[in-house]
Amino acid sequence: MSDSLVIIPTYNEKENIEKIIRKVFSLTQPFHVLIIDDGSPDGTADIVKSLQAEYSGHLFIQERSGKQGLGTAYIYGFNWALQRDYPYIFEMDADFSHNPDDLVRLREACVNGADVAVGSRYVKGVNVVNWPMGRVLMSYFASMYVRLITRINIQDATAGFKCYRKIVLETIPLNKIKFVGYAFQIEMKFTAIKFGFKVVEVPIIFTDRTEGTSKMSTKIFREAFLGVIQMKVNSWFRNYKR
Repeated sequence: MSDSLVIIPTYNEKENIEKIIRKVFSLTQPFHVLIIDDGSPDGTADIVKSLQAEYSGHLFIQERSGKQGLGTAYIYGFNWALQRDYPYIFEMDADFSHNPDDLVRLREACVNGADVAVGSRYVKGVNVVNWPMGRVLMSYFASMYVRLITRINIQDATAGFKCYRKIVLETIPLNKIKFVGYAFQIEMKFTAIKFGFKVVEVPIIFTDRTEGTSKMSTKIFREAFLGVIQMKVNSWFRNYKR
């Protein structure tokens, strides 16, 4: 058995999915894995299902019809995890940009007092490999922009590699989380901090995918840029008492 569930949303990740699953299950700390697949036409879900007999009781998949957004996939996964009472719940990409070895360090941070542990690219310098300089700068200054607007002291506001203690996801009204792209990552950190939870950053090295296709788009970036202002204004009218 495991007290930790790793949620991995997928869309067309056939090149990476088996390798990432096997890597997670090779760690000395036991984890369960939940794949949320949004109808990948490349057969990602079939690969996962072919591995379920080998990892029976440890590997799970939920299939949804069509691309519904990163945020909705994680909300779906959070609710699934809460129904099964996992104490530690993780977000991780399928493409090895997040090193599965760091799952252990994120969990340790939560065991040792953090409510949310963020795998941070920028808490100790800039730790990004294989990204073009333009994208590094866009990501770095996006986090500066988030800090300026929201006043939260998080160096990597858009990070998507995280561990939550169960109490955080039980407290945040998940049905009120509005954003579906990368702004979702900002909104979850902002909301956790507003509720008074302790969010810590754990330094990681982020390595851009070598296989498969990035899901970043100008629409996603625009949602994040404008959404931060909307989120901050909306927070003036919300009650964050636990």
